[in-house]
Amino acid sequence: MTVVGRRSLRTYEGRVLARQDEDLDDQGAGFDIGTLLGRRRLLQLGGAGAAAGLLAACGSSTATSTATSTAAASGTSSSLPEIPEETAGPYPGDGSNGPDALEESGIVRSDIRSSFGTSTTTAEGVPMTLRLSVFDLASGGAAYEGAAVYAWHCDRDGQYSMYSEGITQENYLRGVQVADADGLVTFTSIWPAAYDGRWPHVHFEVYPDVASITDSANAIATSQVAMPQAACELVYATTGYEQSVTNLSEVSLATDGVFSDDQGASQTPAVTGDVSSGFVVSLPVGVDATTQSATGMGAAPAGGGGQGGPGGTPPSGRPGGTPPDGAPGATATS
Repeated sequence: MTVVGRRSLRTYEGRVLARQDEDLDDQGAGFDIGTLLGRRRLLQLGGAGAAAGLLAACGSSTATSTATSTAAASGTSSSLPEIPEETAGPYPGDGSNGPDALEESGIVRSDIRSSFGTSTTTAEGVPMTLRLSVFDLASGGAAYEGAAVYAWHCDRDGQYSMYSEGITQENYLRGVQVADADGLVTFTSIWPAAYDGRWPHVHFEVYPDVASITDSANAIATSQVAMPQAACELVYATTGYEQSVTNLSEVSLATDGVFSDDQGASQTPAVTGDVSSGFVVSLPVGVDATTQSATGMGAAPAGGGGQGGPGGTPPSGRPGGTPPDGAPGATATS
């Protein structure tokens, strides 16, 4: 367990459970696959005997089949569901709704905390490492080597670079990484805020390769990561996230306009770490490389709605004002 003040948070294999009141079997598909991926790495390091022993010791607590275990150990994830298609929101920065960071030199980077180009402003906040493991379901769940992932999210104040009043010239908390042989991309960032009406989240788009990122219509998946509540509460108790405490208390996964359909079952990541050293957020992402993202084509709908239902209203001034190039205003889903 992780103890914060008088509060004890339940953990498993060093990861804070996203659903503190639920059994281990009910932590969601993302948690289960994350567990298996961790064991695959143990197999690679320690051999089949050690990995088999660990699987036997855990018994049925992972609620997964032998077939799934074998797939994870071999570098595939055939039982992983396809990541739900979600709205990119009104602040994508991919050229579909105003500014386009994907056309800028420097967007392919792992550390996305600072702006690049004419500004070097760094977004402040609790450190977060985002690890997305991409698998191509059209190829039997094989690791999607070479896929390009564009990730973006709001800052500690709930603002989006390139759009929000006062930071339209910034492009921090946006970046692209290319998946390695394990389908893994890693971003160094900060924990995003909770703003009015939305559950804390990270946006991402998956492209077939890095050459495809210059046109948002090439995205084969557009989705969001649902940040786990337990970790959010720890982060929002720190200086600078004060407004997020209130905003988080007024929304839930069940009422969020994007995650309410299944409460982020396959979009809730595993989390390790703490406030002082930072958190590592890990999520397996199943995509079908033969399809095209429904929300990745063209500009965002008027008002910023779109797949996933209505969204919230970001706090006054975050994002505020009139975003450039006709982007929707502050009442939009993001």
